[in-house]
Amino acid sequence: MSSFAPTEQRLVITCKRYPRFPMGPGVLARLIKHIHKALHDDVNALLKPYGINHPEYNLLMMIYGTESGTMLPSELAEAAGEKSANITRLTNELCEKELIARASSAGDRRKVELSLTPAGLALINSFLPDVCGLLERQGRDLSAIEQKQLEKLLKKMLNGLTS
Repeated sequence: MSSFAPTEQRLVITCKRYPRFPMGPGVLARLIKHIHKALHDDVNALLKPYGINHPEYNLLMMIYGTESGTMLPSELAEAAGEKSANITRLTNELCEKELIARASSAGDRRKVELSLTPAGLALINSFLPDVCGLLERQGRDLSAIEQKQLEKLLKKMLNGLTS
């Protein structure tokens, strides 16, 4: 029995008790939650030896993935889907670890830009091979075509949630 089977059984009972309950979207929502937890747990276990966690990894990689190598805290919050208070806490932790730095924006000195430090860039370069291996293992049961189909469907679902 898969770890999802008990959840699915509870959804079936819910539908029996409340026939108007939308089983399809209910299953999808719970599957996404289970997948999120499994992905989160996997990456936290992988990153623990590197001294960071999944939310810190996400922020580092968002900065790493920008052309300029800098982001404003508000941009980081939006990209990460995090509240500004949580971004402040996470960026404080990353600054304390000397993985990112804060500097006044050249265009507007009232704004603060976040960038990777040399230590932050070195850390990313050290864990990226392991992260790539993890991502490949996590997607191994889906063909390239299936991965593209799932990506398209998830984007469609996300668009419906945000529009």
